Amino acid sequence: MKLYFSPGACSQASTIAFHEAGLPVELVRVDTKTHTLKDGSDYYQINPKGYVPAIQLDSGEVFTEGAALLQFIGDQKPETAIIPKAGTLDRFRANEWLTFISSEIHKGFSPLFNPDLKDDAKTVLQNKLQKRFDILDKHFAGHKFLMGEQFTVADAYLYTVISWAPGLKIDLDKWPNLAKYRLRVAERPKVKAALQAEKAAA
Repeated sequence: MKLYFSPGACSQASTIAFHEAGLPVELVRVDTKTHTLKDGSDYYQINPKGYVPAIQLDSGEVFTEGAALLQFIGDQKPETAIIPKAGTLDRFRANEWLTFISSEIHKGFSPLFNPDLKDDAKTVLQNKLQKRFDILDKHFAGHKFLMGEQFTVADAYLYTVISWAPGLKIDLDKWPNLAKYRLRVAERPKVKAALQAEKAAA
C-alpha cells in the first residue's frame, strides 16, 4: 500500500494511523504546490483531486478523503481498537468526531493559510475556530482522548490539525485542556515514529 502525503499536511493523520495500527505502508511525498511527485511525475494522474492524502492499494485502486481513509486504516487492524467496530454506537460516535474535525476544525483552519485573506475575514474565521476550541477544551477536561481512554484515528486527525495553530499564531494555551491533549498525543511513541517516517520520506 502507498500513502501519498505532504509533510505537516492533513495526510499526517493517516501516517499516524498506519503506525498506530502497525500496518506497513510506503510513503510517497507530493509537492502540493506543483502537484508532482519527487520523480517529477504528475500527481493528478494518481489523484485527479490533486490534494493529499490518497491511498493506493496493491491492486492499483486509489481512495481519497482523510476521514474515510482513517476508518479504512483502522478497519484493517480491528484488534488495535483505533476505530470502534462497525455498527456500534461507539463507531457512530467516532464518525461524529471525524466529521466535526473535518468540517469545523480542518476547514476552519484552511482559509487562514491563504496569504491574500483580509484581516477582517481572518478575524471572523479565527473567532469561529475559537468557539470550536471551547468545545474541545471542555471535552478534554474530563477525557484523555476523544473517545475516552482509547486513542483512535479521530485523535490522529485532531492532533494533526490543531498542530497548525502555532504556525498561525494561535496560542493554544488559552485552552489548557486542549493544549495538554496535544502534548499527550505528541508523546505517543508511534506518533513520534510517524513524524520521523515523514521526515525520512521527504
